[in-house]
Amino acid sequence: MKRIISLAVSLVILAAIYWKIDFSGLIQVFQNCDRTWMAISLGMVIPLIFATSWRLDRLMPPNTALGIGEANRLILASSTLNMILPSKMGDIAKAYFMKERGHLEGSLSLSLVVFEKSCDFLSLLLWCVFGLLLYPQKDTLFWVMTVCVVSASVFFSLLLASRRFARFFFLLAKAIAPRKFRKKLDSLQISWGEMHRYFWQDKRQLQIIALTSILIWLGHLLQIWFFILALNAWTPFLANLALSPLAILAGLLPLTFAGVGTRDAALILFYQPYFDAPTAAALGLLCTSRYLIPAIAGLPFLGQYLSAVRRLQKPVN
Repeated sequence: MKRIISLAVSLVILAAIYWKIDFSGLIQVFQNCDRTWMAISLGMVIPLIFATSWRLDRLMPPNTALGIGEANRLILASSTLNMILPSKMGDIAKAYFMKERGHLEGSLSLSLVVFEKSCDFLSLLLWCVFGLLLYPQKDTLFWVMTVCVVSASVFFSLLLASRRFARFFFLLAKAIAPRKFRKKLDSLQISWGEMHRYFWQDKRQLQIIALTSILIWLGHLLQIWFFILALNAWTPFLANLALSPLAILAGLLPLTFAGVGTRDAALILFYQPYFDAPTAAALGLLCTSRYLIPAIAGLPFLGQYLSAVRRLQKPVN
């Protein structure tokens, strides 16, 4: 039901956007695009998925076999599941499947996925902070967003780096959260504690994973900049480092289907100093393709993972 509501919200926002802008202008933007840059920008999905697969394989314990191929299939299948299941359950299913196949034991598989997603989110925030601090056109809204993003970066850095801070956060969250969420917070706290114990043992491994995550997200933001070039538009790269993460963060709000709608509206708002609304709407469609292409590529591998999803959902039913 939640998925249907989020899809309806996305369609309403998109309808409002396309009703307000010149839809024929949107078609014209794609007709006049640079096909070479379009191929390059869309093709960046391949190395980005490979880098993410390498990181997942690298995250595994030393004597545990996963392999780049299996990691790649897991990531693609979870991308497919994230498009059709609520609350990023595709990532949870990925953790469950690693445990089911014997790659990891206990709650370490969930801890690994939690750490992986935490690195992604913090890397996105760090690039956003870097871009916002250098962004020249700061009005009141951008100063507020800069303060919010910097504060979020400090908070998540402490949550990842400090066991004491994480313990205090979970105690506070469970004290103020509704009763129905407390069991989930207990599970997350256990996984978070295990993540701290496991990943902070090897500082060199931690540095490699952190650097890899930062470079992966630089690749994602570079891909969005290539999308802009493909649309025969222009934005300074440093400005793109500030604006594109803000749009991605808007798409992470749990309001719409895969961020469609909120991300598009944010792109139109943030990039208006550089190009018109039809071009920004076209950029929104290309940004959606960043999630759609891996989801389609994961369809051939989905069957072997569906049993894991059914077992994951069975206790809930």
